[in-house]
Amino acid sequence: MKTHKDLIAWQKGINLVTDVYKITRIFPKEEMFCLVNQIRRAAVSVPLNIAEGAARFSKKEFTQFLYIALGSAVELETQFIICENLGYINNTISQDFLYKITEIRKTIMGLIKSLKN
Repeated sequence: MKTHKDLIAWQKGINLVTDVYKITRIFPKEEMFCLVNQIRRAAVSVPLNIAEGAARFSKKEFTQFLYIALGSAVELETQFIICENLGYINNTISQDFLYKITEIRKTIMGLIKSLKN
């Protein structure tokens, strides 16, 4: 029986969360309970919503959770742009994360399209 763990979108999301936790360790301490907390929550939200949606019994419910995951990915993208603008990360790191987030977004959109067909 296949589960959410078999979904590429979920696997990419888990990898992204790991990378987010690693990079946010270097952020200024004063951001620990503000921007870092929001970044981590948005990152964790992506695979959590994919997993919860996959556990639902209808395609419509699963699709709704995928849209929430997609929203969290876009939120995370915006947060990384802010972090680069504030000088917390350099352009290379920012572009790497933005690429990963774009790949997750494409994967989620592909999954949504497949559920709608």
